[in-house]
Amino acid sequence: MNCETRFSCPFELTIELIGGKWKGLILWHLLDKKVLRNGEMLRLIPKITQKMLTQQLREMEENGLVNRVIYEQVPPKVEYTLTSHGEALSPILNQMIEWGIDYAQDKNIVIACGSH
Repeated sequence: MNCETRFSCPFELTIELIGGKWKGLILWHLLDKKVLRNGEMLRLIPKITQKMLTQQLREMEENGLVNRVIYEQVPPKVEYTLTSHGEALSPILNQMIEWGIDYAQDKNIVIACGSH
């Protein structure tokens, strides 16, 4: 995203940065685990493809939500963490989790994952 991109309101910008099927899940797992490698994320989000995970991480890195650290070793090791902007999403993500729990209970929807 470049500086010249215009948004009609702050909500539109926020949704642009964290919206979609996968970004919220990636952010949530990084918030919970603090540091994750690519393979760990694939295990935590089994329905995401490698290509989509890479694309989403790249976008979030470019937008300053995720840090990528590459360790010079064999085999190569890459770790992902949240930036301060990513960590600042914690209250929003936690509220979304609470809302999802309440909604699921009210509608008798089974959630198969553990709570974080």
